This record gives sequence, C-alpha cells and structure tokens, in this order.
Amino acid sequence: MKTSLTQITSHQEKKFAYLILVIPALLIYYAVVAFPTIFSVVLSLTNYNGGKVFGNPNVKFAGLASYFDIFTNPNGYFYIALKNNMLIVLVSVFGQIPLGFILAYILSRKLVKGVDFFQTMIYLPNVISPVIIGILFKSFYLNQDSVMMEIVRKFNPAAEFSIGKYPMIPVLVVMLWMYTGMFVIIFLANIQRIDTSIIEAAKIDGATEAQTLRHIILPSLSGVILTCAILAIAGSLKSFDLIYIMTNGGPANQTSVLSLFMYMMAFRGAPNYPLANAISTVMVIISFILIALTQFVGKRFGNKE
Repeated sequence: MKTSLTQITSHQEKKFAYLILVIPALLIYYAVVAFPTIFSVVLSLTNYNGGKVFGNPNVKFAGLASYFDIFTNPNGYFYIALKNNMLIVLVSVFGQIPLGFILAYILSRKLVKGVDFFQTMIYLPNVISPVIIGILFKSFYLNQDSVMMEIVRKFNPAAEFSIGKYPMIPVLVVMLWMYTGMFVIIFLANIQRIDTSIIEAAKIDGATEAQTLRHIILPSLSGVILTCAILAIAGSLKSFDLIYIMTNGGPANQTSVLSLFMYMMAFRGAPNYPLANAISTVMVIISFILIALTQFVGKRFGNKE
C-alpha cells in the first residue's frame, strides 16, 4: 500500500513538473500565434475598417462578404497575385530543391576542388538581408540607368528600358539564386549522415555513380526532400520583402503576390482590414492544401527514410 501511494505521488509530481514546463510555452504560443490567427479570421467576417478614426465606429458582422470580394474583384488583382505565387512555388519546388540537391551532391562527393569555398559562396545569399538583395538587383537591371541597360546600350545605343512581357522572370531568377543555398546546406548535412561504407561497398560491387545516386542516396533522402518541399511552399506563399523592394508589385500589379496584395489592402489608402485578413486566411488555406498534396505525393511514391 505504501509503495502504491509512493508511485501515485511520484506520478503526480512528474505531471505537475510537466505542466510547469509546458504552460509558459503554451501561453506564449496562444498569445503570439493562436490568438492573432483566430482574431484575423474573426476580423475578416466583419466590416471593421479602422474604427472612429476612419469613420466606421460600428463594427458589424458581414459574413463572407470579404471573401466574395476577393474572388469577384473587377481588377483581377487576386488572380494575378495567386498566379505569381504559384510561379514562385514552382520555381522553389522544381528549381531550388533539385539545384540544391545537385550542388550538395557535387560538394559531398568532392567532385570539385575548393569545397569549403563553394559551400560558403552558395550559402552566402541567405545571410544577406532580402532588402539589400532587392536594392542590389533593382539597380542592376530594373530601371533606366541600370547596369544591364548600360551594357545593352553598348551594343544598341537607341535601346530603351523595358521590363518585357514577363516581369516576374527577374524576381524568379533572384529567388532561385537567393534561396538555393539553404537547400544545399540541408542536403549536404543529410548526405554526410549516410554511412560511407554502404557507398564504398556498392562501388566495390561495380555500381556506377548514377546507380549509387539512384539506389542509395535518393532513397535515403526521401524524407528530407519532402521536408524541403514543405519549407519551399511555405516560404513561397509568404514572399514579400524582396518583391516589395524590387518591383513594389509593378508594373500595373503584374509582379504582385498575395502578401503584397494583403499589405496594399490594409495599409495603402483607405484601409480595408476585413479584406486584408480574408486574403491572409486564403493564403493559409492554400498553404495547407499544397502541403497536404505534397505529403500525399510523398506517401504515394514512398518515403523510404
């Protein structure tokens, strides 16, 4: 009986200790993440536009009116922003991840000299502020007096600046250059975890470099590839600072993305907070759908890690 009481007391003490450790983190989570998220959804269902300061003292329930406004906007800004976000997702998933893996594989197998130098140079854009990178590339080829235009004028003095029919291309190129290094480091760290004796044994048995890559390294990294895809999707949908500095959504909102569209609705001109919060809610829903789709594809083709 005494032993049973001791066990109960010990269990209660452990439970109490767990609660003491967990409660502060839970409170911070609810204050910083959960409450703002719920409040944002609630605000998107009202007509709140700044209160008395902006002549809207009475807050009323408006239902899904803001969500209908998103999809029925006569200017089609939402669809332009959504298309640009999907382009960024495609470049991230099918550009940054494969390129990051290829570079990581080359570095891990020491197929080039100066591995430490290349590893540092590839990752360097990740430690530079996106604002600085945006200003740098904007001055390089996104205005009349840019470096690129000066080069073009050397061959054609009559050339005039034009952003072209595909204004998102410069942004996508910069994003590809900027974020590939992060995936290189992730892949490089996980490739180095693979037991080298397995690779050496495969080489002794006559396996080629391509066979080693296909049958040993790629299956071992299937979970990492899935994680990288989720990170790429989440990062693509919240792209803001680089595009804001480089193009500010121009010309004619052709390079706008959902986060920039949300910013414009909330902080430019007369604020439309319900619409801005509705856009953020739609962004979260799209993110969940894409991540769920990525996980489904990962399970469908087998996560062997």
